[in-house]
Amino acid sequence: MRTTRTGTSTGRNRGRTFTALAIVSVTGILTLTGCGLRDHRDDVGVPGSSPSGVPSVAPKASLPPGRKLGADAHVPSPSGVDGTDATAVSEAWVEVAYGYDTKYDYGPHDAVLRSARWFTPAKAAAERSYHPASGAGAQWNTWAGHRAWTTVDVTVDDDADGPADTAVLAYRAYYVDGTAHGRDGWTGTGPRANVYLKLTRAAGGRPWRVAEVTTVEAADAASPPASSAPPASPSMPSPTPSSTTPS
Repeated sequence: MRTTRTGTSTGRNRGRTFTALAIVSVTGILTLTGCGLRDHRDDVGVPGSSPSGVPSVAPKASLPPGRKLGADAHVPSPSGVDGTDATAVSEAWVEVAYGYDTKYDYGPHDAVLRSARWFTPAKAAAERSYHPASGAGAQWNTWAGHRAWTTVDVTVDDDADGPADTAVLAYRAYYVDGTAHGRDGWTGTGPRANVYLKLTRAAGGRPWRVAEVTTVEAADAASPPASSAPPASPSMPSPTPSSTTPS
């Protein structure tokens, strides 16, 4: 992961405040996703999303958990992260939550679960109990067709007007710009999103943990372009396409 501490970049749809975001907010996700990065749960305010509402269509089956990672898995696993540094924790979380490997992952939520080491206990429990519906989206299916993994560049969004850090509360904002790498030699667009994190800790000097995640998918996060290399047969079934953008 390359982290660039710069402000807004041209063409990147950055948020300006944490308090005026009209976007998807996760209670389990990262939406990061998450990361996730948007969540595959119903958006608040969408018809039929109320617990008391009657669904207009039958619910989709849940995705199975990802396969156990093999020796050839391409997923980030940062080490030596300073837990008392809110920036270090949030950047490590973003890198892992958006580090997909479609040879082993059925959807973005599998990467989110790998990032749970940096969640608060409540957030981790919510993510582990959440079962995303099948259908991770057309972009995911394209990646899976090439048995691709993703890497991301993470840019600090210095223009996001987050509150100042306190001893037990911190906010961070990033722009994620990803690339998908196919095992057949293909490359394409990876996950792209603005990511906003709320971190908390019990007291000064204690490790920071991610308590809340909000993401906004980038407007240019279209499906990766076609490649001259023929898609390889996925080693596991690809999720059914849906209109939901992969987290």
